[in-house]
Amino acid sequence: MKFSIGGSLKLAFRPWVEGLENIPADGPAILASNHLSFSDSFFLPAVLDRKVTFIAKAEYFTSPGLKGKLTAAFFKGVGQLPVDRSGARGAGEAAIKAGIEVIEKGGLFGIYPEGTRSPDGRLYRGKPGGLARVALATGAPVIPVAMIDTEKIQPPGKVVPKLMRPGIRIGEPLDFTRYQGMEGDRFILRSVTDEVMYEIMKLSGQEYVDIYATAAKRQIADAEKAAKEAVKAEIAAREESGA
Repeated sequence: MKFSIGGSLKLAFRPWVEGLENIPADGPAILASNHLSFSDSFFLPAVLDRKVTFIAKAEYFTSPGLKGKLTAAFFKGVGQLPVDRSGARGAGEAAIKAGIEVIEKGGLFGIYPEGTRSPDGRLYRGKPGGLARVALATGAPVIPVAMIDTEKIQPPGKVVPKLMRPGIRIGEPLDFTRYQGMEGDRFILRSVTDEVMYEIMKLSGQEYVDIYATAAKRQIADAEKAAKEAVKAEIAAREESGA
């Protein structure tokens, strides 16, 4: 990762970084980042001296044939950890378990509290299940991270990435040991998550939207569907009136 993909990314895109001193030289920590692009999981590890482990769907690691083996090797090489996402609850528990295991081994665990990529560049409400539960179960510090402009490099539908400089801002570690052992309290989980999201918002400068990104994507999809149906209805009405 460091010498092949990481080196190429840094050479081609020259990402700028602020706050590298906030990443511990050793020992466990949770890197909680906003999520603008698929490339976020590559740019962040590329600029750090330490390995960062993210979770990825198990299908990336189990595809058959040579292509499947190469894909699995690639994702393992860039620090992705396979998690079976079949069933919403099972997927959440698997992700939490994976995060705890990384932390217990003294590693850096990367997580996107929004749960999915932002559909429009804004920052959405963090999901309290994963981030907060891993933090409270392990006592590991949470380091807020802001990815800047990564969504502009390869917008949806674009195959060739745009050569431009993305940015990464790394905030100071947040200590939640005062809540350790309280991961069963949903109000505490919500409070921890909101505190982290507030720090990410300050670092990124993004507009904050107090709904989940998954709900926003559904609203956008519904609006696009309604717009298409309205156009079809208008065309049909014109054809009927012309006839």
